[in-house]
Amino acid sequence: MFFTFGIKDILDILLVALLLYYSYRLMKESRSLNIFFGVLIFIIFWLFVSQILEMRLLGTLLDRIVSVGAIALLILFQEEIRRFLLTIGTQQRVRSFVRFFSRDKKQTHTREDIIPIVMACLSMSKQKVGALIVMQRSLPLADFMRSGEQIDARISQRLIENIFFKNSPLHDGGMIIANKRIASAGCILPVAHDMNIPKELGLRHRAALGISQESDALAIVVSEETGNISIAHRGDFQLHVSAEDLERILTADSF
Repeated sequence: MFFTFGIKDILDILLVALLLYYSYRLMKESRSLNIFFGVLIFIIFWLFVSQILEMRLLGTLLDRIVSVGAIALLILFQEEIRRFLLTIGTQQRVRSFVRFFSRDKKQTHTREDIIPIVMACLSMSKQKVGALIVMQRSLPLADFMRSGEQIDARISQRLIENIFFKNSPLHDGGMIIANKRIASAGCILPVAHDMNIPKELGLRHRAALGISQESDALAIVVSEETGNISIAHRGDFQLHVSAEDLERILTADSF
């Protein structure tokens, strides 16, 4: 019996290799490589027993374990899987493809929309007033908005500074800006638990990183200790951002 090897088999191997590669990256980012290798060894053993040796009893038992184990892995790594799918969905080419078929116009922002945010961050930086401003992009942040106080006000430098004033009841939470307006303030945001975050970065920075991991939002942080301005986006930090760089990033970015 001859085994025919065609283009479909090559494509099948490439897709499996791609799936294993992205699974490896997913586990590496979540520091679960030992689980990845354990699952990989179990799958190889399962295929060897059921497909090559054709041991029916042991193969059936392993089939049941695999069906239950897949659900367990989905529950165990739901955050990592969600982040992985979010990364795929927020790729520029994918977003352009979806925008083309949905006919959604890309939201544009003028300099008048950006300057009040930049000036407020610069002023708070000089006074060492802590602040956390989240800029909504393509993914809605309605759930996080509902955790704070609804404002729905025009973007204003004075309003931003008043909200984050140290004696203000809303200064501890995050401000969310959506659709060219200050939507809400004092919002509760998810906190990132990454161990590689520098220890000198506080809870605001962890919340900024957390919301950037949970969505495609761009988060601006003003440190209360140092006055430094930082940006979190797609799970990465850009520290010590100047006012000029902040204006350039916000102008170039579609949030």
